[in-house]
Amino acid sequence: MKVNKYTAHPWHGIPSHAENETINAFIEIVPTDTVKYEIDKESGFLKLDRPQKFSNIIPALYGFIPRTYCAKHVAAYCMKKTGYTNIVGDGDPIDICVLTDKIIRNSNIIVPAIAIGGFRMIDRGEADDKIIAVLNNDDVYQWKDLLDCPEGLVNRLKHYFLTYKQIPEGDPSDALVEISHVYGAKEAQEIIAASQRDYAENFQ
Repeated sequence: MKVNKYTAHPWHGIPSHAENETINAFIEIVPTDTVKYEIDKESGFLKLDRPQKFSNIIPALYGFIPRTYCAKHVAAYCMKKTGYTNIVGDGDPIDICVLTDKIIRNSNIIVPAIAIGGFRMIDRGEADDKIIAVLNNDDVYQWKDLLDCPEGLVNRLKHYFLTYKQIPEGDPSDALVEISHVYGAKEAQEIIAASQRDYAENFQ
């Protein structure tokens, strides 16, 4: 067996698919975090992005799918579905939320997950899809498709993404974040495939 002697870069050195329908999710933030971490694209280390200033708490494990990129193919898919023009990719790997009933306190880990849907989020003219997944073999979160999930669960996730950039004294419209569609497992796979094409064209 070939052994990597060095720590792999979380974005570029880890495969996006684990096996069969299971994908790898690299987790940057967990619900107990009081600060926002994100990957440093150059070094691969987690860096502190900012303190969580307000009461918004990420309601799931949050990170990205390795070897994906949000560029022209993801943006084109967004424009096709919304009818919008002049949408561009946000230049980041595709984001993912992983639902589980387990208490996982540490980030900087690889989590095997099954994509069940997503949110078509547009942030200041940039495609910024959020893939929603469940932890592989989770005992409680066993839904196969986000469209079959309880409305309260979906709304809780939507609320986080629509409000986490707002400041209390600001105008809610200043955030300029929109979720145009909630989609199911099939479309989530199409978004992931588009982001893999974007990655291949920009990094391979």
